[in-house]
Amino acid sequence: MITTTPNKLLIIEDDMALASVLVRRMTKQGFECQQCHDATQGLLLARQFKPSHILLDMKLEQDNGLKLISPLRQLLPNVVMVLLTGYASIATAVEAIRLGADNYLAKPVDTQTLLNALSAVPSEASLQPLVEEPLSPKRLEWEHIQQVLTANNGNVSATARQLGMHRRTLQRKLLKKPTADHR
Repeated sequence: MITTTPNKLLIIEDDMALASVLVRRMTKQGFECQQCHDATQGLLLARQFKPSHILLDMKLEQDNGLKLISPLRQLLPNVVMVLLTGYASIATAVEAIRLGADNYLAKPVDTQTLLNALSAVPSEASLQPLVEEPLSPKRLEWEHIQQVLTANNGNVSATARQLGMHRRTLQRKLLKKPTADHR
């Protein structure tokens, strides 16, 4: 069994500026932090650093952070793992938890929310109900378009055909990302 020292945080985030901000914020909160920017580096550093906590970005350049959850969980079964994403959806949240993440947070995230997610005991985190406001129809449509676009490897024409809309209409919709729902 791998033993870990409390308060060791591994940040796997491809946005170097955000990773640096997270390191500064979490160091001030008492964490010893290490950061890396891709999946391969993340697995290697997890093996060497043996963190007690992991912040994992869902989109790592060409990789998907969801694919890292299982190998990280096998390597560090007691680690508290939080998936961060700028593309939050209920489907990916469910998938992340099913694969072994302890929590799922949408970016941007404030320090207190991050600390709450990292301080939760894994069994407690999985029992907490998801408190989420319903998505607006525009936001729901935009997320569906994003999922279909991802399934088509970014091909706008193929996505438009699959959604039954004109390519230019799809391009206009892609430019209009809905803001947070505050109604």
